[in-house]
Amino acid sequence: MIEYENLGKLNKPFFEEYEKTFKQTLESGWYILGSKVQSFENEFAVYCNTRYCVGLANGLDALILALRAFNFEKGTEVIVPSNTYIATILSIVHNNLQPILVEPDITTYNIDAKKIEEKITSKTRAIMVVHLYGKMCEMDIITAIAKKYNLKIIEDCAQAHGATYKKKKAGNWGDFGAFSFYPTKNLGAVADAGAMTTNDEQLAETIKILRNYGSKTKYYNEAVGFNSRLDEIQAAFLSVKLKQLDKINSHKRKLAALYLQYLKPDFIKPVIHSDYDDIYHIFNIRHPKRDALKDYLLKNEIKTDIHYPVAPNKQKAMLGILDNQPTPIAEEIHQTTLSLPISYFHTEEDVLKVIEVMNKF
Repeated sequence: MIEYENLGKLNKPFFEEYEKTFKQTLESGWYILGSKVQSFENEFAVYCNTRYCVGLANGLDALILALRAFNFEKGTEVIVPSNTYIATILSIVHNNLQPILVEPDITTYNIDAKKIEEKITSKTRAIMVVHLYGKMCEMDIITAIAKKYNLKIIEDCAQAHGATYKKKKAGNWGDFGAFSFYPTKNLGAVADAGAMTTNDEQLAETIKILRNYGSKTKYYNEAVGFNSRLDEIQAAFLSVKLKQLDKINSHKRKLAALYLQYLKPDFIKPVIHSDYDDIYHIFNIRHPKRDALKDYLLKNEIKTDIHYPVAPNKQKAMLGILDNQPTPIAEEIHQTTLSLPISYFHTEEDVLKVIEVMNKF
């Protein structure tokens, strides 16, 4: 059986260093907002070429706190792609703001930069982009639009650790870059974890206050805050894996190159372009008989996944919020997309076997 993912196998190369740093952290007796968190924040800021990084409990909190930091009025509109994981939308809703959906480019699956301007109104205050599957958005166009209309930019970088667009890394284009370190990510922890990157010192300080009950000094609360702190153990593990992130990304690019070269043209494959350095958190293809293909692969002992089976505006939770915004392009993607095995533990032989079986479908 070729598994879609196996977190034990994925993390096995790091076990020895994990055990060493776990023991050090455990014996230190300091488990919240200590030296391990500070070290990782510094290291990840350097990696992303940003001035600041703030460790948080998870990626959703990173998005929520980014919007909260701007203190937008209730009902303010936030531009967001219609083709994304529900967390992106939830962060807007949790801030009592209105998500305004913009359809994706059918070739990249990211927000179509050419369609953003037509959705901007007098209530628009921010654009929340999502670098989906490990491919970045057209950030030069998007930042120009934001500057023209004086809008904030939040990058959802949950799937884009180390990805670049025109040589500039994810998390270094907007006012904020929000990262998830969910265990399956290219830079994954062994539990929930997240972070925020920014080049603005005041915004970084605001996030530090918001993540810690609204407190800068213990027992003195300046804001209505949250408990959203990256813990010392996960920070220590992330520092271990961060040293190998470029190697992880390179491995996944090699596997992706095999899919791109050898899968027959019946399958709609990800596009490649010299402006993008994709990191293939997910390698997705599209096919009109997606469900039959998924079943066929499983019968041939190949597991796959679907990212994602239901478009956000079709979710029950979004009734009365998004259901009045039609998204035919996003829905087509959600109905036809299939994610193929491309983990750090997969070998080239694994991928060639998947290709062999798929090409017989």
